[in-house]
Amino acid sequence: MPSCSPPGTPRPSTPCCAVWPPCARTCANRRHPSRPGRPPLLRFTAHAEQTAPADLAAAYVATFDLRKRCCPYLTYYAYGDTRKRGIGLLRLKQTYAAAGWRLADDELPDHLAVVLEFAAADPATGARLLTEHRAGLELLRLALTDDGSPWAYVLDSLSATLPALAGDDREAVMRLAAQGPPEEQVGLDPYASPVFLPDPVVGGPR
Repeated sequence: MPSCSPPGTPRPSTPCCAVWPPCARTCANRRHPSRPGRPPLLRFTAHAEQTAPADLAAAYVATFDLRKRCCPYLTYYAYGDTRKRGIGLLRLKQTYAAAGWRLADDELPDHLAVVLEFAAADPATGARLLTEHRAGLELLRLALTDDGSPWAYVLDSLSATLPALAGDDREAVMRLAAQGPPEEQVGLDPYASPVFLPDPVVGGPR
């Protein structure tokens, strides 16, 4: 089954998934009760705390690693599997480095969990990065909602903290939903007429 993650990308372990519910609940409890992002985050933690860690880890892999429409790598929505995606990854790494933040060797900079962790350490820059990928985040939120995934609650919470979709972002979501992420076009000319070699002349000069 196709995956949006590059080969060798590590998958979440059971201990990691076991830690998420209390961490998410702590974050939710720190939010002001009137903030719109708090209720959906608490709904996710309620589900996660009632689910065995192994089952939660399996659901995570089935949702995010095996379905392209639920890809957690944000540059995928902007660039697909084109060469420009590499540039997007490099820019993220440079942004992290400029803030004195270093990634582990097995981490990709555009994974949503990594971007959120950075945003917690550097809220202003993190908010800018998330806003730049607003269209992809919205498409991910819609895909998770359509699938009835509990992870949709996390995206609902995140979406409530970002600017409302408008103008170019709204058009980008509609375009992504209709056409999918970009595809590599380098070296391809779909409008070129085919060129055929003439048939050899039998018995003619060589």
